[in-house]
Amino acid sequence: MKEVEGFQRPPRAESIRELAAVARGDEAATLVIKNAKLVNVISGEVLPATDIAVKNSRIAYVGNDATHTTGEDTEIIDAANRYVAPGFLDGHCHIESTQLTPAQFSRAVMPRGTTGGFFDAHEITNVLGLPGLRYMLEEARRTPMAAYMQVPSSVPSTDAKFETNGAEIGPDEVAEAFSWGDDVNALGEVMNFPGVVYGDDKMMSILETTIRNGKVADGHYTWPAEDGAKLSAYASAGISGDHEITTAEDVAARIRLGMYAKLRRGSAWLDVEEPIKAFTEQGLDTRRMMLVTDDRSPESLIAEGHMDFVIRHAIQQGVPPVTAIQMATLNTAERFSVSGDVGVIAPGRFADIVILEGSLAEVDVGMTIAAGKVVAENGEMTVEVSSHPLSEEAVNSVHIGKTFTADDFRMEVPEGAQHKVRAIQLIENQVGTKERHLDVRSVDGELQLEGDLSYMTVIERHGKNGNQAFGILQGLGFKTPAAIATTVAHDSHNLMVIGNDREKMAEAANRVVRMQGGIAVVSGSGEARLPLRVAGLISDAPFEEVAEQSRDISEALEKAGCNLNYAFMTLSLLALVVIPEIRLSDKGLVRITDSGFEIVPLFIG
Repeated sequence: MKEVEGFQRPPRAESIRELAAVARGDEAATLVIKNAKLVNVISGEVLPATDIAVKNSRIAYVGNDATHTTGEDTEIIDAANRYVAPGFLDGHCHIESTQLTPAQFSRAVMPRGTTGGFFDAHEITNVLGLPGLRYMLEEARRTPMAAYMQVPSSVPSTDAKFETNGAEIGPDEVAEAFSWGDDVNALGEVMNFPGVVYGDDKMMSILETTIRNGKVADGHYTWPAEDGAKLSAYASAGISGDHEITTAEDVAARIRLGMYAKLRRGSAWLDVEEPIKAFTEQGLDTRRMMLVTDDRSPESLIAEGHMDFVIRHAIQQGVPPVTAIQMATLNTAERFSVSGDVGVIAPGRFADIVILEGSLAEVDVGMTIAAGKVVAENGEMTVEVSSHPLSEEAVNSVHIGKTFTADDFRMEVPEGAQHKVRAIQLIENQVGTKERHLDVRSVDGELQLEGDLSYMTVIERHGKNGNQAFGILQGLGFKTPAAIATTVAHDSHNLMVIGNDREKMAEAANRVVRMQGGIAVVSGSGEARLPLRVAGLISDAPFEEVAEQSRDISEALEKAGCNLNYAFMTLSLLALVVIPEIRLSDKGLVRITDSGFEIVPLFIG
């Protein structure tokens, strides 16, 4: 393998003279792909017997014969009548959710055909502030990917009344980050949607800064789509894309207001099958529909894939293959106003190209080319990717100066033997939860959780106030004394501990603190841990090792009785207060209402 120190992606203006010279035959191409069946996502057709000539990082010529562009040093790749498509783009992705660094993320996804994406690093920014975002940007620049970074809009996701996080991003910070380069090209998902709808000054100032800088804003809107006044208020503030979509009606509502609808297929968020019916059953135009991942676990990247998996899944739902590829290439590039660079195999664009094996519907990537160079073949990277140095703050971000005991997980209980409590009910393969009111008894001042109920607590870990709040979770499925502790607790990423045994909750919590962040499962049926030393969110180990450790976490949860699909992905959202119906932060139980957010008590009455 050869080592790569930042793939060169110069502005188009710096390349036009040499590209024109190659196209007319006055200069030799550096790379020529011959005999391709070109998937033309602009015209929506497959063009046989097509040649593609590349000069350095960009495409110079597309036509039926590139012989005039070849020279002695031109690298020739014979596509041998295989399908050739633009490299895949992820239109909404949190790299941190893979628990991988950007370098390791690129190693995981590029052999599967992902050559670029639009990455919202609000997870690490909630912990470290702008230095966390800068780290993600600088390391992404070292990879072969066309990596576009978004400036997090919601740090914290709501405000300090409802959660404690490690940093705050306002309009000044947003403006600073936009000055870092053209690859910082959008505002990340605006999670405080009630703040936008009701005119919160901070949120409106952030959006004004975004629009003045000529950037687009991404959305996160979870109120019912039929409330047209609120959705219009949200869209009128400049938010032009949204991924919180679960139905065909959600898709239609957004497209009709000029927004892009992002259909999400993460590891545990299965939000393509129903929304895609806006096309397959209602016949709506797909040009403002995009395929995205949002969050994928490291083991799912190996077991299933990345954007190749999402495209394949859309095809299985009845989307024509060329259209499905268009939804993960051209549509995405146009949404972010970069189709002059990526998302298309056409003259002037970066040579981000995949060569597919077998039928088009299989989406089986045999070779990946990025910025004019072969970077992966037969499922393996062919280049080395270097890492960006880590700061001391990044690897020492868990500021909890105590050793937990079982008593730290005993909640205060009102007098009496019978109580009505609010419980958070999990919903498998969805980001949402339900609020349930349950009758629970207590003995000697301690709740007796029976059946499918677990204790839950969130403990502030940023060294600000030491808050701790308690809740009750329904649907985890533990059959044996067990607990899980994690600093991956979207989006404030405090220490979250869930279990049915207070001793094991203490043990799991202590393991995570000693690791300076990560995930630990402790039970009588098996144990597992995944150290995440970068901000308590990311491992700096090779992605194969991280995927194996992530599988260990899943297997330990399953042995304890939790059989949810990619269970950890669902559990990690239980502190994300901007998703209905109810969540737990370090401030308490937070519920979304028609007018915004409110903290509600655990015990009713």
